[in-house]
Formats: sequence, C-alpha cells, structure tokens
Amino acid sequence: MIVRDSVFLALRAITAHRLRSFLTLSGIAVGIAAVILLTSIGEGIHRYMLSEFSQFGTNVIGIAPGKVKVGGGPPTGLPTSVRPLTIEDAVALERIPNVVGSVPTSWGNAEVAFGGRTRRTTVYGVSSAATHVFNMKVRVGQFLPPEEPAQARALVVLGTTLKRELFGAENALGAKLRIGGLQFRVVGVLESKGQFIGIDLDDTAFIPAARALELFNRDGLTEIHLSYREGAAVAPVVEATTKLLSARHGREDFTITTQEEMLKTLSNILDILTMAVAALGSISLLVGSVGIVTIMTIAVAERTNEVGLMVALGSERRTILGLFLGEAVVLAVLGGLMGLVIGLGLAQLLRIAVPALPVQTPFLYAALAVAVSGLIGLVAGVAPALRASRLDPVEALRAE
Repeated sequence: MIVRDSVFLALRAITAHRLRSFLTLSGIAVGIAAVILLTSIGEGIHRYMLSEFSQFGTNVIGIAPGKVKVGGGPPTGLPTSVRPLTIEDAVALERIPNVVGSVPTSWGNAEVAFGGRTRRTTVYGVSSAATHVFNMKVRVGQFLPPEEPAQARALVVLGTTLKRELFGAENALGAKLRIGGLQFRVVGVLESKGQFIGIDLDDTAFIPAARALELFNRDGLTEIHLSYREGAAVAPVVEATTKLLSARHGREDFTITTQEEMLKTLSNILDILTMAVAALGSISLLVGSVGIVTIMTIAVAERTNEVGLMVALGSERRTILGLFLGEAVVLAVLGGLMGLVIGLGLAQLLRIAVPALPVQTPFLYAALAVAVSGLIGLVAGVAPALRASRLDPVEALRAE
C-alpha cells in the first residue's frame, strides 16, 4: 500500500468519527499550544536579558580586587593582604595591546542637592573613557574631560532622571551642586539609557574616579573596566592583563571576568530555564497520548470485521500495522498543527495585550513540537496497531 493511500484511509477513518477524533486531537493541540506559548515567553525573556546586558558592550573585561577561587569560594588569603586596585593600575592597563579604553570605577550612594532639592542616588567615579567603554552618549554639554587623576576637577555629568528631578526644565550646564560634602559643577547630561532589570540607569551621576575615592573615603577602586578592540581575541588581552597586574601587585590578588563569559553563562542558564518551561508544558502531551491510545484501541475493536476481511483477501499483516499506525500519526500531527496555530496566535495576542512582556516564538521549538506530536502518535499507536495486525482472520470475521 502506497503512502498516499495510507494517508487517505487514515483521514477517512478520522472523519468518520469527527467528534471523537476532534476531542482526541484537542489533547495534543492543548499540549503543543502550551509548549509554544511557554517557550515563546521563555525565549523572549532570554533575548531581552541578553540585549539588556549587551547594551554595555560585549567586548568588556571587568577586574575586581581579591582572588576568587573556582566554584565561588572565598578570596584567597586574608582580606588585609589584598592590594587594592588603583587609578594608576587602570592607567597602566591602557598600554596593553588591543585595549582601547580603561575605566577606573568606584561607586556608591550619596545625596545630591541643588536649590533646596535633595535626591539620594548612585554616584559613579569613572574616567573620560567611560562613554566609549559603556556605550554612553552625551545629550547636552560634554562628558568628563581627560585629566591627570591627581588634578581631576570637581565636575559631574548627570543622568536624565537625576537632571529632571533636580533642575526640571531648567538648563543644568554650569550649575554647581553638592554631592555628599563636596561641590561639583555640571558639565553634561547623558542621553537616556532606560531601565536595566528594573534599575533606572538614568538616575545616576558620574564624577572623576579620584573625586569618588575622596567622596566615599576609600583607598581603592571598586573595579576596573577594560574595552578591547572589536574582533580581537579576548584570551591574549586577559593574559596580558594578568601578567601586568601580577607584576604590579606582586601576586595575582584580583579577579578577571569577561563580558563574553558572563553572557555565555547567562545564555546557558536561560536556555536551561526555557527547556524546563517547555518540559512543563509538554506534560499535557502525555494526556493527549493517552487519548490516542484510547481512540485507537476503540477503533481496532470497532473495525475487527474489516481487519479480518483484509487479512482473508490477502493483505499482509505489516500493511494492517502500517494502516493503524498511520491513522494514529495523522491524528497526532493534525493535533500538533492545530496546537501550533493556537500557540502562535496566543503568543501574538499576549505580545499585543502586554507590550512590556517580551514574547518571541522560537521556530525551532515550534517545528520540534509538531515533530514530537507525530512521534507521540507513532508510539501511542503501536500497541493498538500490533493488536490489529495479530487478529485471527476467522475469529475477526465472526466478531460482531
């Protein structure tokens, strides 16, 4: 029997009992729709998180004081034995081949006051290279000018939220405000960066790193960020950074983290979560498979006479096996296609109804879902099909 005839007979058997077939394939459809919808949400969150982290650049290396053991253990040695990272370290790292920017970073919370208005916000001590390293743009004025660390002037660049809260619609350039106990002059306002996992990136102030150390009364930097040339390999840059800082500190008492490693780790975690969500949705497919087993068992019982007649007329048992298996597969695939349409439709409706929720349908998962539905039909139809192919023709013809 050719495939076309098998499919035709399977469709005829399915349409002969429309309501029963519809209810059975609905079980598969619900499972496929659940998988499509849940994986669409998971994939959307996946891409959203990666884009959020990537907005700061993917060719960034972070250096923190203290050596962390593999597996997230405590720093090696006593805390007092760790030499703090200095602005001079950041300046020295600029000489490494393929490094295009080095930013000494020290940050903390402080009160920012102007004209009777006070706001507590995050203050970052950085250098003039921060705009390049962190993909920041200035909307009004300029960013911190390149200066010798020891001679850094008390200048500040405001985020849009902080500027609006302190100055409203007024021009902030040239104004003097107080951060903590120090006076700073506003030289620029940044373009909006929006939200980052719920944190307002525009509610910030940027001052020279040396002034930040003075403001927060610290001996060392919180971190140093390096930006390396686009297309350059990260491993040689990390190796050169390790050698230079080890030579300056006398030992490796710092931890280096690349943006590439962080994004890869984050991507792996999100992939696992997406698959876990898909697995939860696919539990409902088990219900659909039980429905297929049930309807195929009933079909074999109802068509016992037909099977006996086919065997008596010379049909091979593998033909009968293929006929019932084909019916189960067609039933499951139809349910899978219906679930695919429903799942895609629900994903699009969710995107329209809740624009803030990132929804992105992974077409690989969609194709796999339909393929899995066919596999479920194949597996679920094996037992009833085997029973049909093993019927004794004489007894089958006698059956009523």
